[in-house]
Amino acid sequence: MHHLVERIKQKDIRALARAITMVENDDTEKLPMMRDIFSVQKQAHYIGFTGSPGAGKSSLVNRLITQIRNEGKTVAIIAVDPTSPFSGGALLGDRVRMNQHFTDDGVYIRSMATRGSLGGLARATKDAVRICDAYGFDVVIVETVGVGQSELDVMKIVDTTALILTPNSGDVLQIFKAGIMEIADLFVINKADLPGFGKLRALLKELVMMTKSRGFEAPIVKTISTENKGIDKLWQKINEHYTFLYTTAKGRQRRIEQQQLEVYELIQEEIWRDVVQFVEETESLPSIDENSDPYQLALDWYTAWKKERGIASNGQ
Repeated sequence: MHHLVERIKQKDIRALARAITMVENDDTEKLPMMRDIFSVQKQAHYIGFTGSPGAGKSSLVNRLITQIRNEGKTVAIIAVDPTSPFSGGALLGDRVRMNQHFTDDGVYIRSMATRGSLGGLARATKDAVRICDAYGFDVVIVETVGVGQSELDVMKIVDTTALILTPNSGDVLQIFKAGIMEIADLFVINKADLPGFGKLRALLKELVMMTKSRGFEAPIVKTISTENKGIDKLWQKINEHYTFLYTTAKGRQRRIEQQQLEVYELIQEEIWRDVVQFVEETESLPSIDENSDPYQLALDWYTAWKKERGIASNGQ
């Protein structure tokens, strides 16, 4: 077993941080280490919070951490921050709002930079979540940047996805047109003391009817994070969804589909890495310039790679 995994099993927090750094940097030891990590997972509850910037995600997560800790459960937070244009690192904005938990040994907060990744999620987020699970945290929370349509990536990572909205969030229909409606397992109307709460809730109730075929009708939770209102109800609904996932046939099917997506993504990543390495080592292949035909270039590279690897084409 990988030496970092052995240390993680012994609750070594430095090993936890080092392992996450390895997957962020796409270290050559990443896959062997993650195989060992997968074998020691403890089935934590993965929760994702997504929504537009300014919806109060970080403040809400901060309150939820307190709720979870009051039950004696440990929690890890993976906060995916925008990448700094100067340093390339995370801006660490979420840590500022969660500073009251810094001295709590039952809370681990890790900021990750998107590093240009689409979907508001770092590529290594899934691995980081699993590493925190293997360490022994009861709950792992993923908080996304909140960039719109590409937040669909959240559903590939977490068990329960919460979409955070506010009464003043503008044209909510535009959010739903982006496809986020389909990934939400529950809706949270934060800052519910603002004007427009009733209108937003009525609209949500109409749109929630579309998701009934998934086997779980997404609840609508009212919260005011600044006053710590509605947090207990939010936690209750999150737990109800977790129960659905692990006690029903539809919940099991959804978890299987997530695993399939992850397998496909890992295969694509490994093939892409192999193709790039092959192209870099093969001087005879054309390189990219401003006049490149991307379709022809992709075909040339892929065809040459398959030939080198002895992969037959057209069923031959």
